[in-house]
Amino acid sequence: MAAEGQRATKLWWEDSAAGPLDRARIDRYEARIAAYEARSETPVAPASRAERAWPRRPSRGRRVRVQTRRAAPDPAAGDKRRPVEPARAKPVRRRRRPSRARIALRRGVALVVLVFLAVNLISYASTMLAPSNVGLGVRSIEWLRDHGGAWLVNDIERIYYSLNAPSKGGPALKSLPKVGLQGAGVQSAYAPPPIRPVIAPALPREGIWRRTGPLVNGAPPLLVTTFRPDREYPQMVAGVAWIDSSRTSLQLYPGRYEPPEASYRGAMEVPPALRSQLVATFSSGFKLEDSGGGFAALGQVYAPLHAGMATLIGYRGGGVDVRTWAGGPRPGPSVVFARQNLPLIVDNGVLNPRIGEGSQWGATLGNAIRVWRSGVGVDTHGNLLFAAANDQTAESLAEILQRAGAVRAMELDINSEWVTFNFYGGWGARFPAKLLPDMHREATRYLQPDDRDFFAVFARGSG
Repeated sequence: MAAEGQRATKLWWEDSAAGPLDRARIDRYEARIAAYEARSETPVAPASRAERAWPRRPSRGRRVRVQTRRAAPDPAAGDKRRPVEPARAKPVRRRRRPSRARIALRRGVALVVLVFLAVNLISYASTMLAPSNVGLGVRSIEWLRDHGGAWLVNDIERIYYSLNAPSKGGPALKSLPKVGLQGAGVQSAYAPPPIRPVIAPALPREGIWRRTGPLVNGAPPLLVTTFRPDREYPQMVAGVAWIDSSRTSLQLYPGRYEPPEASYRGAMEVPPALRSQLVATFSSGFKLEDSGGGFAALGQVYAPLHAGMATLIGYRGGGVDVRTWAGGPRPGPSVVFARQNLPLIVDNGVLNPRIGEGSQWGATLGNAIRVWRSGVGVDTHGNLLFAAANDQTAESLAEILQRAGAVRAMELDINSEWVTFNFYGGWGARFPAKLLPDMHREATRYLQPDDRDFFAVFARGSG
């Protein structure tokens, strides 16, 4: 046992089998120990400012591998590795702190943007919450148009209507919409001649006038008809109304928001006390800010009249006229109302030679875009003619009124949301109906307050 313990305490270089070790082997062994100790003592880089503020949390359950530097080679120990280049410290870039002037500029710009957004948001909200008989989408578009976005709305409308323009040709219609009283003939000292059909053969009752309700002094005060106005678009249908000026009186009423400057607006609908003799109602012209025209009604001048503009005029004797205004900014005492809108589209029975110039026939869409359009004119007897149709230009609308017998005519409002003509089959505004079934607005429009101005037709002596 003593011998075995004595052999166990013998060092490895004293082993007789291995023999005495030379000094070179001992030096190499010590060099490896020194290299191992050098690798273990890895210098730690100083923490950055961000790391001192937000120290990293040690990961849980994951071993972190520490990357150490390789020790420099020792040629004396026979190490032939390439020498290691010392690591170069990356330069630390300091972020320049913005100057006070730049900070003030940024804050000023942000404040202006916030004020702009707040003002427009308040304006939009107040407009949407105000009373109206128009849908939210249409009011939003109108608000955008009135607050600097007219160019955007106009471009979108042009693109939309151009993409949805009607195609030429197609199958012919087999029948026309039924308007007026079916089977009711015309009983009048004077009745307008039937409208000559454009497309042959004519459809049943095409261009033939029908009465719409009770007689006045033994004759109908209002006649209506439909016809196809364009050979290239055989599915288009125009509606026309003839109003007997000797049996009716016409009145212009302001709306809730149009004209825009109004100290007195009245009922903004057909006055209930006058509905017992109501014959028809129809839409007026463009917004005044778009047309630049004048407006006089109910004894007030809401906007001064301008010479050279087409004007629908009502006189105290009950007569009406459509002509180019040649007077001053205020109408004379014989004028009950005057509503202006653009130049005449028909004069002396012929189309305006400048009707092809698009900009003056629609502030947003001009002449070339096909949309819902309406117009009014007078025949050789001084009776009123109203016409409306979808997918029309200003020129094609003028041709409809010309074919219906107008010697002078003007364009009224356009777009499906605004074009309206309603008539009533009984006194007291009973049995309301549209001139064309596909007109967008309801047949009871103008029997409640409306946003836009409008015209009302009464049996003579009532309005």
